[in-house]
Amino acid sequence: MDQELLDRLALRQLIDNWAIWRDAGMWEKFRTVWHDDGRMMATWTQGTADEFIAMNKEGWAKGVSILHFLGGFTAEIAGSRAVTQTKMTISQRGDVHGVSCDVVCTGRFYDFLEKRDGAWGMCLRQPIYEKDRLDKVDANADLTLDADLLAQFPVGYRHLAYIQTQVGYAVEKNMPGLKGDRVEALYATGEAWLRGEGISWAGNTWT
Repeated sequence: MDQELLDRLALRQLIDNWAIWRDAGMWEKFRTVWHDDGRMMATWTQGTADEFIAMNKEGWAKGVSILHFLGGFTAEIAGSRAVTQTKMTISQRGDVHGVSCDVVCTGRFYDFLEKRDGAWGMCLRQPIYEKDRLDKVDANADLTLDADLLAQFPVGYRHLAYIQTQVGYAVEKNMPGLKGDRVEALYATGEAWLRGEGISWAGNTWT
């Protein structure tokens, strides 16, 4: 097999490993998918890979249940750098006003990766949140959402954000969706990454 195909296979395996090891709580293995300067941008936390792992461990201890399912995959490779996109769903179960609920959010993982010392690793993961829904586990349960709270968040992840506020997280309100300036800026940053440019940070926000 040629090198490009080998790289594509390695990148896909890394993406699969992220979801499987994170959801299984295999934290030492999960750390290996990241470069030391890797960063994770999620609705409920933004920071370094190590900070993300620490937050996940705390969530596990509290009973927070978040799972990931992966679909189609594509990779753009330029030398030792790559940008990948992977169709995904985020599934979270939790208590909403005393009612057990499931939220499913559909979108893409948009990842910045680099090959260092012969091995690919993740430098930045920025999910794109396209649409979501909330379902009561018991369809007969009575549940009324706070319309004002729900409206504070973008349409692509407002129910996911809602359930995460019930856990106690401060949810970021400016994540990329299917359309808009934020996702266009993400695409532009990905193109710059493939040209060899760096990523600038202002607090927990990339530019």
